[in-house]
Amino acid sequence: MNIRTRFAPSPTGFLHIGGLRTALYSYAFAKSQNGTFILRIEDTDQDRVVPGAAEKIYKLLRLFGLNWDEGPEVGGPHAPYIQSERVKMGIYQKYAQKLIADGHAYYCFCPPKTEKEIKADQEKKIIQLRDPCRNLSKEEVERRLNAGQKAGIRLRVPEGERVSFFDFVVKKEIVWETKDIDEVMLLKSDGFPTYHLAVTVDDAEMQISHVLRGHDWLPSTPVHLLLFKYLGFPVPKIGHLTDILDPEGGKLSKRKGSVSCEEMLSEGYLPEAILNFIMLLGWAPKDNREIFSLAEFVENFPKGSLQTSNPVFNRKKLDWFNGYYIRQLSVDELSSKFKIQSSKFKLLDPEKQIKIAELVRDRITKLSDLDSLAGFLWQRPKVDLSLFGGLPYKDHLSEAISSLSKLSSWTNETIQTSLTSLISQKGWKTGDFFMSFRIALSGSKFTPPITDSAAILGKEETLLRLENVLKV
Repeated sequence: MNIRTRFAPSPTGFLHIGGLRTALYSYAFAKSQNGTFILRIEDTDQDRVVPGAAEKIYKLLRLFGLNWDEGPEVGGPHAPYIQSERVKMGIYQKYAQKLIADGHAYYCFCPPKTEKEIKADQEKKIIQLRDPCRNLSKEEVERRLNAGQKAGIRLRVPEGERVSFFDFVVKKEIVWETKDIDEVMLLKSDGFPTYHLAVTVDDAEMQISHVLRGHDWLPSTPVHLLLFKYLGFPVPKIGHLTDILDPEGGKLSKRKGSVSCEEMLSEGYLPEAILNFIMLLGWAPKDNREIFSLAEFVENFPKGSLQTSNPVFNRKKLDWFNGYYIRQLSVDELSSKFKIQSSKFKLLDPEKQIKIAELVRDRITKLSDLDSLAGFLWQRPKVDLSLFGGLPYKDHLSEAISSLSKLSSWTNETIQTSLTSLISQKGWKTGDFFMSFRIALSGSKFTPPITDSAAILGKEETLLRLENVLKV
């Protein structure tokens, strides 16, 4: 079998982390079997299309290395791969008319319900699976059409039948009674197809062999199975992926934090870390290995297994992955990323940029943490004297000024030697002294190694900050 998978997002906003996982698994499933990975843009719901969203999807997929073999900007034997362009070619209209002709669909003249009406039905728990227009006579339908009434086309669901398929992810047969299947709209009165008709037609015409999609699409599956049957299309193998859960319960959603790829990248997560993290949100290797490049994941994908239990989005684990990948970067690479991340960092002297990147590389979790962790190295902080608590900070700082002023060479080693000798002479507690020193230089109790930081600040700036605290 020629393996052909697809990722078919709607350009209606940000790319959800769950969408990226679907794309990744579809890509790996195809590539691990020398198959073809297709990108298709499903933009038939024109009211919800966000200008520029499709282009952002292209950019993000390429950033994560998920390059498609067929699709927008690439082309292929089944072009176009954007549904609104396929509408113009009359592709969906043709199949909708075939369904009408064969008695598997009917014209619906009912006006679309408003959001208010839909909400009212939901509150009253009114479920209407059969539309009154299904019983209109052929003559009545023709009369209305000839009179210029606009009509959509609905699926006609048979009575007393069963619809089933074998889900290759959960590895079980799933069955529906047709009495429970909605007679969904297939073609709207404006000529645009709904998701149900478009996805079925496109999967068939693009010869998709395997469909991997989110679990929330499972209720739509019986509709698609009927359409495959009525249109004489071969049915692809279908598998539904698990839901990604929020640690606090329920599905991962935007209201509970950043769940879009763009937001996570802007927060300072590396593409490699995000990708590695989501690899394990629904797929498990046979061993306990956790670190995979994209190429290694593709190679190992058939050896592992897609999970049936819902994974939890563990932010701490994502942070761990990100820290790991940050530490794989060279200092130059990390400095370059910091320049993109921080507007103030990029204004620093290149030599200072490199020193700061080297200082924080083993201590930073996200690129966006740079300003909070090391911002004091380029912006003089306001020091809250209450941070010193009961420390004899004035004694510490005045003696530090005296000792450090004598240094002719300003390096981490000379600073450490000078201050360690001072602590010994005065009989101070090492931790107490360096806490005073740290707060005075940074305005914080938590910093990268403070003598390294002083070396980067320079002698003049270091002494000035110590003196300023004593003046308060």
